[in-house]
Amino acid sequence: MASKTKIYIVLEFVTGGELFDKIASRGRLKEDEARKYFQQLINAVDYCHSRGVCHRDLKPENLLLDANGVLKVSDFGLSALPQQVRVINNKGYDGAKADLWSCGVILYVLMAGYLPFEESNLMALYKKIFKADFKSPPWFSTSAKKLISRILDPNPVTRITMAEVIENEWFKKGYKPPSFEQPNIDLDDVDSIFNESMVRLVREEGPVAPLTMNAFELISTSQGLNLSSLFEKQMGLVKRETRFTSKRPVNEIISKIEEAASPLGFDVKKNNFKLKLQGEKTGRKGHLSVATEVDFSFSLRNIFLPK
Repeated sequence: MASKTKIYIVLEFVTGGELFDKIASRGRLKEDEARKYFQQLINAVDYCHSRGVCHRDLKPENLLLDANGVLKVSDFGLSALPQQVRVINNKGYDGAKADLWSCGVILYVLMAGYLPFEESNLMALYKKIFKADFKSPPWFSTSAKKLISRILDPNPVTRITMAEVIENEWFKKGYKPPSFEQPNIDLDDVDSIFNESMVRLVREEGPVAPLTMNAFELISTSQGLNLSSLFEKQMGLVKRETRFTSKRPVNEIISKIEEAASPLGFDVKKNNFKLKLQGEKTGRKGHLSVATEVDFSFSLRNIFLPK
């Protein structure tokens, strides 16, 4: 958010820290406690998949806990829509099945206190993973061992599905299905801009032009001004930067967005300089929709460069 003189960044303050820290300080968790976190993890990942998003980097370091011990999935920097990750190394790749496999590794770590596959040599590690060469500790219950073995199946075709995990007897013990609150918000309905009955007031007749943005409005929406280095750990961090600015004509930008969205399975609707992208598949809370608007902005050169 931004005013004429200030830029505000609002973050959720998660006071419980990383789940990894809890394991590092306490060691392995009791089976009932591990199951509680695993249930929350599966709920979160299943919801992401229902919205067409695969995380692709699930690990204890990316799982946070709030003040009430509720698990939060973070760091979607490697996440992608399924259509974006169809092929890797000339083999089929299913991001959702890969996420589930990672959930199985996390469950093992929670209950054992260490990883199921550990090798200093990368190729030796891969061989263990491809052969499912791991042993469950003796304190794992029989039903937990069976579930973990089915999740860590190296063959995605025969691996247990998310729906089957949720119906598993070990998983269902003390399970509370997620409930989604309906937020009480007072915002304009995105669909209203595509409503034919809507009356648009224009000051003067003629072609409708994009909205004009001032410098502070442009700054507040620019993804190029990335302040993530202030918050992310500098451990082999690869800088990712995306800019949503262009010198190209508005109509060309609209066409390029439409051209990029269609192969990803989005139905594109246009209205003047606004677009609505709607996913083909229905998720838990309806279709995934993205609203896009192209705004006009003037040059910032005279503002920031010394004369």
